[in-house]
Formats: sequence, structure tokens, C-alpha cells
Amino acid sequence: MSFEFFLKVFFGGLTKGSIYALIALGYTMVYGIVKLINFAHGEIYMIGAFTALILIEALTVLNMPFVAIIVCAVLVAMVSAAAYGYSMEKIAYKPVRSAPRLSALISAIGMSLFLQNYVRLAQTSSFLSFPKILPTFQFVEKVSYLNSSQIIIYFFTVIIMIGLTWYVNFTKTGVSMRALSQDRVMAMLMGIKVDKIISITFMIGSAIAALGGILVSAYIGQINFYMGFLAGIKAFVAAVLGGIGNLPGAVLGSFILGFSESFGTIFVSSDYEDVFAFILLILILLFKPSGILGASEKEKV
Repeated sequence: MSFEFFLKVFFGGLTKGSIYALIALGYTMVYGIVKLINFAHGEIYMIGAFTALILIEALTVLNMPFVAIIVCAVLVAMVSAAAYGYSMEKIAYKPVRSAPRLSALISAIGMSLFLQNYVRLAQTSSFLSFPKILPTFQFVEKVSYLNSSQIIIYFFTVIIMIGLTWYVNFTKTGVSMRALSQDRVMAMLMGIKVDKIISITFMIGSAIAALGGILVSAYIGQINFYMGFLAGIKAFVAAVLGGIGNLPGAVLGSFILGFSESFGTIFVSSDYEDVFAFILLILILLFKPSGILGASEKEKV
């Protein structure tokens, strides 16, 4: 393996890890607060990309400046995804919040299937082309192992990770989130509005997922209604790998998964790319069920 080829594989893994991180952060935020695996989170990722595509095509007809079109499409898609996340929490999850966890899990799977088929019927079951909306940097394009789209994905991933960490640790809402994740009853007794904090968590996670869907679609150049399912499953594996409920853990697990897939396809076979995620999941559940950075929970009696 030449050094240049190694760099190409390395940056490929870094790109995959960044993509999984953008989805896994939403997974782990929701789980950390309401102990719910939101299996419909991948569909929000997909809906964000579809919303952006529709807006780009609609605004192009109005002859708006290209930069303005992209900014408007991304912002509206993120707001729309946040609205989907809010509605999803109120319709599918809030009614079963006090029910056994199996009820919430079934509700999440049902919501995932509903959103998939909703988009399939409202749009199309075929692959659609997604416009190349990401800018090109000439100094990057001169190398064969990296491109401008990857640089932009890295940039947004880092910004979101830093911003989300700051928000959770240094804002009033973030402190409420952390309090709620530790003890919901005590948080309620302290005057924290539980329903409001849970809704905000779903909205933030959904908006980030939508941005991830747009970036990935622009990078790959195509989109379809099923794109969120496998990406969501892999992001869930990444969150569990790093320690679900732990933001740094979700990011760490995402990059481990991304590099495992990237190098695994080279040393094993590209046919097994999707298998590596589940091999890692089995291993982590066998040897450290709480995840790499996750803390073991002791049952209260």
C-alpha cells in the first residue's frame, strides 16, 4: 500500500466517521435524557436532504443568487427537520414515555417505517440526483486523496461537536438537560420543565441530522427514501460503541466505525463493508456493554 493510497483510505474513514457522528449525536442526546432509542432518527436525516433538494429546485426558478439559494435551503431544511422531530416526539414518544421500554421501541420502529413510506409515496422510490452545492477549493483538488466536499464535512462536524458540547455544558438549557439525564424526578422537583427540555433535545438532534443529510447528499450526488435507514443503524452502532448517552463517546465510536469500514474494505473485502458495524456491535456488547466511554449503570434497589 503506497502512502498516497493510505491517505486516501484514511480520509475516507474520517469522512465516514464524520457522517456517522452527525447522526449519532442526535441518537445519544435523546437516549441520555429519555432513555429512548429513536430509530426514526435516520429518517429525519433523509427528510432533511429531500427538503433541501425541493427548496433548491424551487428557488432556482426564482433566479436567486446561488449562495442565497443554498443558505435558505439549508436553514429551512434544518428548521423543518426540527419541526418533524418535535412532532414525532409529541405523537409517537410522549404517550408511551411512562410505558415499558418495549412500547417505546415499537413506536420508534413504526415511526421509522411510516416516514420512509411517506417520503416514498410523496416523492419517488427511485434515486434522484442531488446538486453539487458545496464549494470547491483549488488547493485541495490538486491532491488525489482528498476533495473539497470532505473538507467541508470535517469542518461542519467539528463546529457542531464544539457547539453542542458548549451548549450542553454552559447554557441554562444544557444544564437542565444534564440534570434531566441524571434524575428526571429530581429535575421536575427543582422546577425544570421536562416536556420542554425533551422537545428541545429532539429538535436539536433533528436539525443536526438534517444538516448531515444535506452534506452527505451533496458529497455523494444522489438521494433516495431509504438512505437514512442504514446510515441511522450505523450511527446507532457508533453511539453504542462509544457509550450511548455520552456525546464524546458518540463521536469516538463514529470515527472508530468509520475507520474500521474504510480499512476493512481494503484488507478484507468491500462486499463486507456493512458487516463491520455489526461485528463491532457484537464485540462491544460482549466485552463492554456500556461502551468505550460509557459508565456502567448500577440498578437501584
